[in-house]
Amino acid sequence: MTGLSPAFGRGAMTNSFNDIANSKCILLGGSNAAENHAIAMRYVMEAKGKGAKIVCVDPRFTTSASKADVFAQIRPGTDIAYLGAIINYILENNYYDRDYIVNFTNVLCKVNPDFNFDEGLFSGYNAEKRSYSTDSWTYVLDDQGQPVKAENLDDPGTVFSLLKKHFSRYTFAKAEEISGIPADKIKQIADTMVQNRPMSILYAMGITQHTTGSQNVRCYTILQLLLGNIGKAGGAINALRGEPNVQGSSDFAELSHILPGYISMPLDTEKDTTAYGMRVGSSARKHLISLLKAWFGAHATEENDYCFSYLPKNQSGKQISIVSMLEEAAQGQFKLLFNIGTDLMVSIANNQLVTAGYSKADMVVVLDLWENETASFWKAPGVNPQSINTEVLLLPVAFWCEKGGSLSNSARWVQWKDAAVKPEGDTKPDLDVIDLIFKKVRNLYEGSTAAKDQGIIKATWDYDHGHEADPEKVLKEINGYNYAQGGGLIKTLGEYLAAPVGTVSSGCWVYAGVFGNGNLARRRDNRDTSGLGLFPGWTYSWPANIRILYNRASCDTNGEPVDPKKALIWWDSLKQQWVGNDIPDIMNRSKGPDTPEGQAAFRMTAERMGRLFAAKFANKPQGVSMPVDVSALASDGPLPEHYEPVESPAINTFHPKVQINPVAIVRETLKDIQKVGKSDQFPYILTTNRGGAAHFCSGAVTRNIDWLNELAPEAYLELDTVLAGKLGVKYGEMVEVASARGAVRLKAVVTDRIQPLAINGNQTHVVNAPYGWGFTGLATGPSINALTISAMDPAGGTPEYKACLCDIRKVK
Repeated sequence: MTGLSPAFGRGAMTNSFNDIANSKCILLGGSNAAENHAIAMRYVMEAKGKGAKIVCVDPRFTTSASKADVFAQIRPGTDIAYLGAIINYILENNYYDRDYIVNFTNVLCKVNPDFNFDEGLFSGYNAEKRSYSTDSWTYVLDDQGQPVKAENLDDPGTVFSLLKKHFSRYTFAKAEEISGIPADKIKQIADTMVQNRPMSILYAMGITQHTTGSQNVRCYTILQLLLGNIGKAGGAINALRGEPNVQGSSDFAELSHILPGYISMPLDTEKDTTAYGMRVGSSARKHLISLLKAWFGAHATEENDYCFSYLPKNQSGKQISIVSMLEEAAQGQFKLLFNIGTDLMVSIANNQLVTAGYSKADMVVVLDLWENETASFWKAPGVNPQSINTEVLLLPVAFWCEKGGSLSNSARWVQWKDAAVKPEGDTKPDLDVIDLIFKKVRNLYEGSTAAKDQGIIKATWDYDHGHEADPEKVLKEINGYNYAQGGGLIKTLGEYLAAPVGTVSSGCWVYAGVFGNGNLARRRDNRDTSGLGLFPGWTYSWPANIRILYNRASCDTNGEPVDPKKALIWWDSLKQQWVGNDIPDIMNRSKGPDTPEGQAAFRMTAERMGRLFAAKFANKPQGVSMPVDVSALASDGPLPEHYEPVESPAINTFHPKVQINPVAIVRETLKDIQKVGKSDQFPYILTTNRGGAAHFCSGAVTRNIDWLNELAPEAYLELDTVLAGKLGVKYGEMVEVASARGAVRLKAVVTDRIQPLAINGNQTHVVNAPYGWGFTGLATGPSINALTISAMDPAGGTPEYKACLCDIRKVK
C-alpha cells in the first residue's frame, strides 16, 4: 500500500524510536508527538540536541510545534498538495539521490503506454461503479515476465518520466492556494529536507484519517525514496501508533481484508488454496497454509487443502469495514455483537451509527474494564431506553497490570510482560474470557456433523496451564512449529521460509523465531555495540529481529556502507556473507552484491524494488504457473493526487469536475444518519485531536482519574480570534457546534494557536475539538464524533475524522 511493502506499510515503523536520534531532519506531519507520543518526542529532542532540524506541519500550533525549527499551519486534508510541491521541487532541481533510486527503486521501469491520468482520473475509471480497472497500471514486461528497464532516467515512458509529469502541476504557489501554507514556507521545508539527510518522518492519525489517507503516506514513501533515506540509520517512515499494542492488533488482522501476517483474506470466488495463490502469490499461499496448520493442527492436511473450506471468505467486490458492519447491524443482520476493548460510542465517526446498529441486536456483549459509553449505549443522551430491547452483558476484564502477555510496539518490538498483581474480584484477563467462551461454544457443537460446524470442532485449542489460559502457549503457536523436524518450535524466520509448504505452522509468519530459542520477547539485554540504538538483544523485533527494515539500501552497489559512521550491514568478502550491526534484510545472505538477490533492497515487494509508482505486478518467473509474489495495489491510483475532503469549503482547483477522491467510500446507507453537509450551511472546517497529554483515546480510563480531570476537566472547541470576534464569542462561553449529522455544546477556547487561512483567495477558518469525551465516568462531556463523517479512505477504510464541515453559534 505504501510502496514499501504490503506487510509493513500499514503503520509499522521502518526503523525504531531509538533510531530517531540518528536523524538530521525530522518531519512531524500529522503528529503531536510531544503530547501523544512522549517516547518518540524524547528521541526527537535528542536529535535536535545533535543539530537536527525539526519541521512540524499541523492545523494547530501544538506543543510539538513549539519545539520545531520550521512550523507550517495546514488546512486539514491538503497534505498531498504541499508534499507534491516538495516532490516536484526535488525532481526539477535534481536533488534526488540518483544512485539510490537507480539501484533500489523502480524509477527506470517502463510503464504500460496505455496508462494515463487526465483531469483528476487515472485510466480505467468506471464512473458507475466508482472504481478502477487497474489493467493499464502495469509495467512493460520482458520475456521473463520482469519489468523492462530503460538505460537512462531521461528516457521516455519510465516511472521517472511519469513522476516528473504528474507532479509538475504541484508548484509552491499552487500548494499555497490549496493548503494555506505560504509558498516560501513550503520551499523552506523542502530545502530543510534536502540539506539535512537522512530524514525521519513521524506521522499519526492526522495524516491517515482522511479519504486520501493511504495516498498521504504514499507521498511520504516517494519523498523518502527520492531522497535516499529508507533503510538507513536516521532515515525512516515511522508510524506512531495510538496505544501500546495497536501494532500487535494490526499484525494480527484487526483489518477486515487481511489475516495475521498481512496476508490477504480469501474471497468467496476462491474455492481452494491454489485459486487463492493465483491471486496473491505462492509466498502468501504458504503463509496461509502455515496459519491453517496453526489453527487446525493435524486436521489440516494436503488432502483436505489444509482446512481451507473452514475459513470465512470476504465477498468479492464488497467493501467491509466497521462502518458497513454497523450499517448492516442497523438493518438486522446480526443477532449477537461482541465488543472487545473498544469504546465505539466515543471513538467511531458519526457515532449515531453505534446506537442504530446495537439497538437492533438481540444481545451485545462488552468486554472492558468497566461500564463505558458503549456498554451504556442505550442510556446515551437523547436515546429512549424503552425503545431498545437489546440485552447488554458486561464482562469485566483485567487491567494491563493484572495480565501477562506480549505487546508489539510501533517499532515492531515484541515485548513480554508478566502480570504484576492478580485480577480483582471476578475479573479475568481477556485471554481467559475468550478461552472459556470458545470452549463452551465447542461443547455446544459437540457431535455435529454439519460442514459449517467443523471449523469450531476441529480447531486446535489447548492453552491451559492449570485453571487458566497460558499466554506463552499462544506465543508458541504464533512462533510456529516445524513438523518436518519432529514438531519442534521454529528457531528462526529463515527456517520457516526454507521449509516446504505444509510442513510448518505459524500463527503469524512475521513473528516466526520469537519463541525459537526461548521466549525472546522476554529479553532485556541493553548492550548496543553499534552506538546506533539498535539494541539487538532487547526483546524481539519482527521480522527476524531486524531493527531497520530494508537496510540493504544503506550500502552501495558493492555492499559497502554509504555512511561508515552509521554502518548497519555490509558484504564480508572473506566470509562470503552479509554481516553487520543489524540483521541483514537480504533475500539470501550468502548472495553477494553482484547478484540479483544481493542487490534487492526491497525484497517484500514483488519487484524487489522500492515503488515510486505503485504498479500492478505479479512476479511470475517463466515456466511457473503461480506467481511467487504479487505487489500490493492502491485502489485509488498508482500515484498520489490531491482531492478535497468529502466535506470542503473549497473547489478542487486541480480538476473542478473531480472534487473528491473518486473511489472514496461515502456511505449513505442510513440516510437519516449518514448525511453530507455543504459549505453554504456549514462554512467552517472541523478537525479533531486526542485532547492533549491529560486524556487518552476515548478517555474511558483517564476520565476516571481525578488528578487528570483537574488538568483537563471538560471538552472544548478551539477557534481563532478572528472567528470568535465574528461570532461574538469570548473565551469560556458556550457555543453550539453543528454538522449535517448532529450538534453538541462546548465551551469556547479562543486562541492564536489556530489562524485564519487564505484558501483559493478566501478567508477560511479551522476549528478543533478533542474527541475523547462521553457520558460515563467521573468527567463527562459531549463526543465530537457525533459530528464527524463516516466517509472512508478506500484502501484502509479509515473514516475522515480530521476534516468535515460545521457551523457554530453562540449559546445565549
